[in-house]
Amino acid sequence: QVRVVESGGGLVQAGGSLRLSCTASGLRFDDYNMGWFRQAPGKEREGVSCISWSGAITYYADSVKGRCSISRDNAKNTLFLRMNSLKPEDTAMEYCAASVGCTTTNKFRGGSSWGQGTQVTVSS
Repeated sequence: QVRVVESGGGLVQAGGSLRLSCTASGLRFDDYNMGWFRQAPGKEREGVSCISWSGAITYYADSVKGRCSISRDNAKNTLFLRMNSLKPEDTAMEYCAASVGCTTTNKFRGGSSWGQGTQVTVSS
């Protein structure tokens, strides 16, 4: 059974930083592209960042480009998202998912084995 658990969210002031983690079990982690998504209240879920199985390819949503950095540790089955210069509009529930598209033509599409999410709240 595949299980994905996100952690690292919290309340932070604007301009602050957070490092999110996502640990997956029950799957061969290094077989899968991984992605981070977020959903703000009243809005649809959107892709934030994705990373290929090897870590060689990454993509970012325009809204976070230059402020976020995605990485993975395949030996520890863990995905990370470093978020800097946080803004109040970054307030959302953050989710990670496996089997996410991560090419120029299919980035952020698909996704399976979603976690429960970790809340990021940025105060002004």
